[in-house]
Amino acid sequence: MLKKLSSYTFLLIGIMVLLNSCKKEYPSVQSIDDHKIEDYISKNNVSAIKDPKGTGFYYQVTTQGTGDFYKNTDSVRYSVVVKSLLNGTVYYTTPETSNLGTFVGYSSQLLGINVKGMINVLNQMKAGGTGRVIIPSYLAFGKNGYETLKIPNNEILDVTVKTYTESQASLDDKHINLFLTANKLTATKSPSGVYYIVTTLGTGNQIKLASTITYNYTGRILSGLIFDAANGAISPLVGLMPGFSVFTNFRQGTIIRVIIPSVLGYGATGTRNSAGVTLVSGNECLDFDVEVTATEN
Repeated sequence: MLKKLSSYTFLLIGIMVLLNSCKKEYPSVQSIDDHKIEDYISKNNVSAIKDPKGTGFYYQVTTQGTGDFYKNTDSVRYSVVVKSLLNGTVYYTTPETSNLGTFVGYSSQLLGINVKGMINVLNQMKAGGTGRVIIPSYLAFGKNGYETLKIPNNEILDVTVKTYTESQASLDDKHINLFLTANKLTATKSPSGVYYIVTTLGTGNQIKLASTITYNYTGRILSGLIFDAANGAISPLVGLMPGFSVFTNFRQGTIIRVIIPSVLGYGATGTRNSAGVTLVSGNECLDFDVEVTATEN
């Protein structure tokens, strides 16, 4: 009986070994992506390299820029173009009237994904330079894709990063002027950098920094998206964003449109609602319609 069991055992082991040897080995998503990227690099004579730190990203500096190399603690202002590596379809471009900006060490967040290669390429650049980050699909949106931007599943992304030498205030001014030109608007520029268009000149009490004003307003970013609106809001003028200090040039009853640079608005951090949802991204210029209905000095 022991001999029979032993024979059966050996027979079963043999069958299992045979079945296991027949299993087909499938390449991983990582190896498929790497093969596609390296094939693209070779065929197109691209000098991008795979990050030696093992992040999985590929990157390339296309224009060095000037000055010192960026460090993680440096502030950087930049824009991006996100497209398909293999067919060139453009999925996202930073709008002409805005830019991204943060510390280099915090620059890895892009379209909701953690792009560690962003930091690596910026560390190889200087202000005014351009670079490129190739993101394998498994480090991007994977098998689900990104429906909002029409990015399909398993798409390898090619991100161009352009940095700026200008200050954020200079970029804001450029963006506002592009906005005014595109919308055929004529505005007056205040010494602080706020642009305004007066619809009705008020005749009531003079507005002062110490004034408490009652006002109706609609706030938009330059794309036209409304992020806030209210009637009968009450606030000390000094408690509002710095750009609203331009109201001290006017009186109660004024109806005005003000275009506020980001540096006099919500700055590099932007603003969120009580649920943590972003209302205004960092470095966005703002477009307000405001009517000052009452002024208490």
